[in-house]
Amino acid sequence: MSPVSSLLAATKELFAMADQLDNSAETKSSTTTAAQPAANGVKALLGRKLGMTQIFTANGEAKAVTLIQAGPCVVTAVRDQLKDGYQAVQIGYGEAKRLNQAQSGHLAKSGANSAVLREIRGEFECAVGDTLDVNTFVPGEKLTVSGVSKGKGFAGTIKRHNFSRGPMSHGSRNKRRPGSIGSMYPQKIFKGKKMAGRMGNENVTLKNLSIEVVDSENHILAIAGAVPGRRGSLLLVKGQN
Repeated sequence: MSPVSSLLAATKELFAMADQLDNSAETKSSTTTAAQPAANGVKALLGRKLGMTQIFTANGEAKAVTLIQAGPCVVTAVRDQLKDGYQAVQIGYGEAKRLNQAQSGHLAKSGANSAVLREIRGEFECAVGDTLDVNTFVPGEKLTVSGVSKGKGFAGTIKRHNFSRGPMSHGSRNKRRPGSIGSMYPQKIFKGKKMAGRMGNENVTLKNLSIEVVDSENHILAIAGAVPGRRGSLLLVKGQN
């Protein structure tokens, strides 16, 4: 399949999901359910970014949302203060194509075949082998989403730091130059100086994002606004206390 055909197929699938979410949003948005604690205490999921679309509320308001296919995740390990020196829970996501002997031994107790493992710090009431899904969350709940932002390559100061350009008239030699970067004393450039360099491809965390729709059948969360990363990038979704 050519890249154009695959892009069109992915776009059609994304709009089909948006239509399903739009229909469910009309019935769920009128009554916002209060957030309930998860049965096992863990309010975190790993997932993949599907893309952005829009849904319409019962009032006819259009909202831009990001679709995230989150979970199901398996609890692969529980860290204890006495044994490990800290409290956390490790969750796994996806299906690995192959595992080495060390990975197979680590995941044997949980019975998972996870491709990605992440630890969530905190004290939780759960056991190895428990399954987490999108039913952990409810519409209206606030989330924290973490991921790797899009890489934009080497960028200048105007694009990277929002600098202003110089005069564009004849004779000007300061159209897009960064300007002075140092001084006579101490005859060096201080660390952290805003200059041209690699832009993007950094760990980014956004807080206070609201859940608009929870599609438990397709394991999809519709979150208001944008989240870090390109389509298909890995995201960590956590509930806010």
